[in-house]
Amino acid sequence: MAKHDTDLSLLFHALADPTRRSMLTKLAETPVSVTDLAGPTGLRLPTVMRHLSVLEEAGLITTAKDGRVRTCAIVPEALVPARTWLDEQRALWEAQLNRLDAFVMQAMKGREE
Repeated sequence: MAKHDTDLSLLFHALADPTRRSMLTKLAETPVSVTDLAGPTGLRLPTVMRHLSVLEEAGLITTAKDGRVRTCAIVPEALVPARTWLDEQRALWEAQLNRLDAFVMQAMKGREE
């Protein structure tokens, strides 16, 4: 039975949207105000706030308010569960492909004899 981690689901949901991935790319450089994040998207502020809410719920960003300015910062360690899951999946698929390769090579060797 597959293991369903709620945090992992939230993480992949947050990463599924190109606008949110673009925001994370920008935040990887430096913390940025919400207004500065909204500018390049062409989206209205309430829409940007919903995207940021999804990122924050997944633990990918933190926000802090200083006066009227809300600043967002990335939380890089939040990607560790996704990386771990992907590494596990990669190991499983590589093992399956290695077994398939061995089977095909054995079958080809059997035909030659």
